[in-house]
Amino acid sequence: MALPTYATKLERVWHYAYLVICAAIFFFLIAPIVVVIPLSFNAEPYFTFTDKMLSFDPEGYSMRWYDSLLTFGMTQPDAPRDMSWWSDAWHNAKWVKAAKSSLIVGFFATIVATVLGTLAALGLSRPEMPYRRAIMAILISPMIVPIIITATGMFFFYSNPCAPLTWIGIDAQCGRLAGTYLGVILAHATLGIPFVIITVTATLVGFDQSLARAAASLGANPRTTFFRIIMPLILPGVISGALFAFVTSFDEVVAVLFIAGPDQQTIPRQMWNGIREQISPAILAVATLLVIFSVALLTVVEMLRRRSERLRGVTPR
Repeated sequence: MALPTYATKLERVWHYAYLVICAAIFFFLIAPIVVVIPLSFNAEPYFTFTDKMLSFDPEGYSMRWYDSLLTFGMTQPDAPRDMSWWSDAWHNAKWVKAAKSSLIVGFFATIVATVLGTLAALGLSRPEMPYRRAIMAILISPMIVPIIITATGMFFFYSNPCAPLTWIGIDAQCGRLAGTYLGVILAHATLGIPFVIITVTATLVGFDQSLARAAASLGANPRTTFFRIIMPLILPGVISGALFAFVTSFDEVVAVLFIAGPDQQTIPRQMWNGIREQISPAILAVATLLVIFSVALLTVVEMLRRRSERLRGVTPR
């Protein structure tokens, strides 16, 4: 915001100092992310800027690490790049398989988290709901409790889901969820539900409850009222919560390390394995793609936020 013409000298000094402080904070937050992008094009297997890169020599830059994302793990990476080569990359390349696992887990975890989180937000938004604050605190606890504690609890519970029944004297046998896609999906959904609850609850704060009462007075049943009146108005908040849940699942590594088996190698876990076993700038290439992907999702969230404000009659500045 521009300074008014009547601003004093001290106000002008503070205004420019404030801008400098904001720029410094912005640089402090963004620099570690931005520096990864040019390093991913390094022609040499180093994590530092080479002399050729600093002098902008074209020979210092290469797409080799992006290409390695397709060839690492293939049976015949040097074969002609025809349909059989792409089939080999689709079925055998480790990074491709990790991406497929991340998308599968993220997709289903997002669906579970969105449905359960939206239902919870609808219930918590009702004024007659008893113990709303306590229930809200419990539901968003996965966001507050350190992830290492949550992942440890999930591991022991998913190793024997029927253990709580044996504590009260009921003899039951259940299959293990640890080491399965279902276990990983449920774990990621647990971590994503708090984001959906918070986002949808914030959207319901500005919802006009008289619309639901008007629909009921005109003969609409609760199901029709929800799908024809409530859902279209809170849809931007639901989609925003779903995107946050998907990003949470897509970036999660601690829960995967505890619960996932060898067949559930997601992108974060593959990056973790690459750091521990073989340091390669291919990790920087993956990080760059994830940054671009995250920026795209944040752009969608911001567009949905602005649309939600317009629907509520709040014009964004």
